[in-house]
Amino acid sequence: MTLEERIQAFSLLGKVIKELTEEEFESLALKIENNNNWFTQDQTRAAFLAIADFLEKDKLKEWLAPYHLENPIKPKTIGIMMAGNIPAVGFHDLLSVLISGNRAAIKLSSGDAVSIRWLVEKLIAIEPRFEGSVTFEEMLKGKDAYIATGSDNSARYFDYYFGKYDHIIRKNRTSIAVLRGDESQEELRELGKDIFQYFGLGCRNVSKIYIKEEKSLLDLLESISGFHFLTSHHKYLNNYDYNKSIYLVNKDAHLDNGFLLLKESQELVSPIAVLYYEYYKDLPDLESKIGGIQDKIQCVVSKDAWFPKSLKFGEAQCPKLDDYADGVDTIAFLHQLK
Repeated sequence: MTLEERIQAFSLLGKVIKELTEEEFESLALKIENNNNWFTQDQTRAAFLAIADFLEKDKLKEWLAPYHLENPIKPKTIGIMMAGNIPAVGFHDLLSVLISGNRAAIKLSSGDAVSIRWLVEKLIAIEPRFEGSVTFEEMLKGKDAYIATGSDNSARYFDYYFGKYDHIIRKNRTSIAVLRGDESQEELRELGKDIFQYFGLGCRNVSKIYIKEEKSLLDLLESISGFHFLTSHHKYLNNYDYNKSIYLVNKDAHLDNGFLLLKESQELVSPIAVLYYEYYKDLPDLESKIGGIQDKIQCVVSKDAWFPKSLKFGEAQCPKLDDYADGVDTIAFLHQLK
């Protein structure tokens, strides 16, 4: 297949997603949720619409233009160890491998065993020539290169087994927000999306905020009251109740609005239903604090993106095609394999 044909196939996949009837979507979403209770219909809808959005043909062409992938290559087989923290989280890796003209050998996470298979099935129905380019395997042995995503612990396992091959190995990352104290209620509600989308399970979810004064905490708690519906999800509520009981038993100081716990901490990754916060004095102090943890941060959000290299509130879960996980350019990695 030519690059143009591959782009056309993926753009048509985006149209298939957008044109799903409500009945078709609900049937698929139910299967996904039965496999993983965290993946509610709303969360699956958000993930699939995000995929459909960046599968628009013009966006694909613009993304790939700098890499000059037009010339045929000898395909490499790339082993992909996928994560399973949010619906179809491994799709970008699959897209990168196939659209660059390579083959994908996929080890699915048990937490996301339905969505990727469905997407591959639809892609092959659109372009049958992809059938020989995708396999699902339990053991990824003897591949030409590897892309693996997991925790810091699993990254050590991946490095042991895949370290001698060309590889991208991703570790734990999370996202943060920076508040100045002049945020409006509407802006803080947008920050709520960055905190609560996918129940906070994604690496692009904000798990910690940096503030100058306590007033920012109170304003945030008031502004995000509309997210109280999260407590209707039993797993989220169980996490909230558990963490609240731990703080109460240990007499740990915290704020509580009935569905989110705010706790001061220098740690970066907060438990589900908990948001960490840390004070900063001024911009140099803030830059010093964040500069020391850059390798742990996926993205930063701030009001109108005032903080350098940050996104606006509400945009953390809207990555572009070139917003690569861990900042490692997947297409460039695949392109250099030839």
